[in-house]
Amino acid sequence: MTKKNTTTKRILPSDIHDYIRVRGANEHNLKNVKVKIPRETLTVFTGLSGSGKSSLAFDTIFAEGQRRYMESLSSYARMFLGQMDKPNVEAIEGLSPTISIDQKFTNKNPRSTVGTVTEIYDHFRLLYARIGIPHCPNCGREIRRQTVDEMCDQIMALGDGTKLQILAPVVRGKKGEHQKTLDRAKRAGYVRARIDGSQYEITEEEIKLDKNIKHSIEIIVDRIVVRDDNENLRRRLTDSIENALQLADGLLLVDVVDGKELSFSQNFACPDCGISIPEIEPRSFSFNNPFGACPDCLGLGYKMEFDDELMIPDRSLSINDGCIVVMGWQSANKDSSFSNAVLRALAKEYKFSLDTPFEELPQKVQDVLIHGADRTVNVHYKGQRGEGDYPIKFDGLIKNVEQRYRETFSETAKAEYEEYMRITPCALCGGQRLKKESLAVTVDNKNIYEITSMSIDELQTYLENLKLTEQQELIGAQVLKEIRARVGFLVDVGLDYLSLSRATGTLSGGEAQRIRLATQIGSGLCGVCYILDEPSIGLHQRDNDKLLNTLKNLRDLGNTLIVVEHDEDTMRAADYIVDVGPGAGSHGGKIVACGTAEDIMKVKESVTGQYLSGKLKIPVPATRRQPKGWLKILGAQENNLKNIDIDVPIGVMTIVTGVSGSGKSSFVNEILYKHLARDLNRARCIPGKHKGIEGLDQVDKVIAIDQSPIGRTPRSNPATYTGVFDMIRDLFAGTPDAKARGYKKGRFSFNVKGGRCEACGGDGIIKIEMHFLPDVYVPCEVCHGMRYNHETLEVKYKGKSIYDVLDMTVEEALKFFENVKTIKRKIQTLYDVGLGYVKLGQPSTELSGGEAQRIKLATELSKVGTGRTVYILDEPTTGLHFADVQKLVTIMHSLVDQGNTVVVIEHNLDVIKTGDYIIDMGPEGGSKGGTVVVAGTPEEVAKCKKSYTGAYIKRMLK
Repeated sequence: MTKKNTTTKRILPSDIHDYIRVRGANEHNLKNVKVKIPRETLTVFTGLSGSGKSSLAFDTIFAEGQRRYMESLSSYARMFLGQMDKPNVEAIEGLSPTISIDQKFTNKNPRSTVGTVTEIYDHFRLLYARIGIPHCPNCGREIRRQTVDEMCDQIMALGDGTKLQILAPVVRGKKGEHQKTLDRAKRAGYVRARIDGSQYEITEEEIKLDKNIKHSIEIIVDRIVVRDDNENLRRRLTDSIENALQLADGLLLVDVVDGKELSFSQNFACPDCGISIPEIEPRSFSFNNPFGACPDCLGLGYKMEFDDELMIPDRSLSINDGCIVVMGWQSANKDSSFSNAVLRALAKEYKFSLDTPFEELPQKVQDVLIHGADRTVNVHYKGQRGEGDYPIKFDGLIKNVEQRYRETFSETAKAEYEEYMRITPCALCGGQRLKKESLAVTVDNKNIYEITSMSIDELQTYLENLKLTEQQELIGAQVLKEIRARVGFLVDVGLDYLSLSRATGTLSGGEAQRIRLATQIGSGLCGVCYILDEPSIGLHQRDNDKLLNTLKNLRDLGNTLIVVEHDEDTMRAADYIVDVGPGAGSHGGKIVACGTAEDIMKVKESVTGQYLSGKLKIPVPATRRQPKGWLKILGAQENNLKNIDIDVPIGVMTIVTGVSGSGKSSFVNEILYKHLARDLNRARCIPGKHKGIEGLDQVDKVIAIDQSPIGRTPRSNPATYTGVFDMIRDLFAGTPDAKARGYKKGRFSFNVKGGRCEACGGDGIIKIEMHFLPDVYVPCEVCHGMRYNHETLEVKYKGKSIYDVLDMTVEEALKFFENVKTIKRKIQTLYDVGLGYVKLGQPSTELSGGEAQRIKLATELSKVGTGRTVYILDEPTTGLHFADVQKLVTIMHSLVDQGNTVVVIEHNLDVIKTGDYIIDMGPEGGSKGGTVVVAGTPEEVAKCKKSYTGAYIKRMLK
């Protein structure tokens, strides 16, 4: 391990009140833990994966902090919040208010962006509403305010005999009963109003509006028939306009009978096009509000549309060979189907053969099949109910499938149809989410979308050089100060490559956590205990220093930081380290060592200390494997990739490195994986933009092992995912007890009726829905969380019920099933990837991203491979201790030894130094990245002075 010079650390306190003291912690696998943590310091909790770090930090310290906060609330408030269980701990003294910044929460809502989460976008909306310069969305000319005379001229120009109503829009899309508004209009002498599009006599009818629904109310000021050159009418119209403008704060609607409704504003209108735009306010720039959102995509910026490339993936096949694979048309190659009869009629009308490969059909014929025919065709069909000719106008595959998708009530069918859809930018707004009127408002010649689409780094530079008028500077000074500060915080935590328009659903756990960290710094709180879960995940070594400085700044404000971390740099920079262990699961749960990094190194029992001191280390391979061939990616242009060619070696372990945002994921996940999945695995996906890949004949399948959950519900667990649960159920069904009772395999499933507890449906827990709050889960009172009914639990194998087996850790199950070879082989792979502490029945919702990824890896290892597989892993060391990284490296190399190709995206230097080949992307993130800086063995990369990775790996190779 390399040693780095550490910066100034805090002198540890001596006063008894300057510590958080934990006594008798027994949560999960903790064994009566007693520990003291110095306040107002940066403290790292480390130890093997599963040793009990998170149990101590989150399930004990944070949970108790939250519980005490809840206890401080009134009994009325607690009635809505429910009772929080007290952690299994004797006492915690000196505890400050706790805030958890973990990785589990990432908002997948497509409307949530980096800008909205950090509230920077809200400040930009305010800025544009106050100092933005409106332009005509049609001609681009700057818009100015309209006078009453200009409005009058435009209305008089509608032509002789035009009937119209002058309306004053007093309420526009606001919730409430609005009784006072109507009473005010009544007292002013007005008799009619248009409410939500319908006219009412406000003097005669009693109008009651639902206060929970948004309403629009327009007072009818006058009803006029336009007459040319009528001065009296003009005077009357002028008076009516003035009255309406006064009532509606400068706004006016003209309802033209049998014509288009006109809107006027004393504020903004284009003199050339005659276009008036509504008053500019912050909600005009919100894509989550109907007043600002694009009316076509409703503010999402994209649409889900059927794609003919997914409907007809292999165009070298003919229709009769089954080239059309979309639902509803899979039988198009069968003579007895109606769809085949329709295609035969089209073939006869447009003179083509159903046996011709689709790609060889004339373009006009392809267009007819995909987008529809321009005339009716006569379809001859013989079905079960008879034979006949039917004149049909064929709408094309896309419209036909769109109609089926709209009309089906089955969620399963909808999900299947969606496999043939792709996300495309909205045609109206071009993916910019807002109305054209909102996009026409600029500050320093840029609209709000252009600003938020810049990378944070570019945005920071732009804001520093922003050119405003003296008046704009005066109005926007306070808002700009806040925006600049918040953007600066994002740069400080190493997120300068993101943009404010980036959807939060596309962020990694580490990125989402660092965004929340930046938000906390902006809040400027002090005296708080922050608990973080591996904030360095996904960060290049170069950006780690920025993150550490941020954490120290948070500490220097007077806060206590407890960081669950495996990163060596963070440990060396910490004021205090708590090493939990010595092993994982039942072998952990004790405090092995406490103190500074130097103190930990002196403790022989501390595995962490041994790695920090260099006594234990992951060895550098003596030789590097030579490639057996190459996959050549041509013209990669996805996201920020700059039309580059990349060569990936076959039969070796390739590590793709580079700073965050350099283009690693665009290259590996979007282009390499999706192209191989489409061509080798016949997956329905569209690869990122590139010209092609050469050398596919050297591999036969691709497997991506990422950090997405192995399941979305508590029913999914490691046993079900790996397939070992099927074998265990077979084993239980074969016991004498089960045979005597007539129980089959299904009796031991908690997903079907029979053996499961029906009170909770086999979940073991019952969900209680809480209005305005997250749902609360409580153990089932009938089965007490065991999932099965009493009769099923009476069936035993070697003295254990099916629940007892699911409650075993992988390590315990390995001993229990040591004589059942098929089951042992599956469980052994889980143990080999460092998951000996995980329970077989642990719900997937409780697993971290790193654990889910290793379960997938174990599942693949337990299968018999072909030796020509490409394995793609995305940061597999997430959540792994040094010792677990060593296990993982051994497993990845064993895959390569079987003849497979392994491609890994990774920042961990211990993994990078053991690779056979490195592709280093960069040189920077965002628009400054997207090229290959250097490619070669670790030794060759270390010689490259332009490579940031090379500089760090050089020290590891010594």
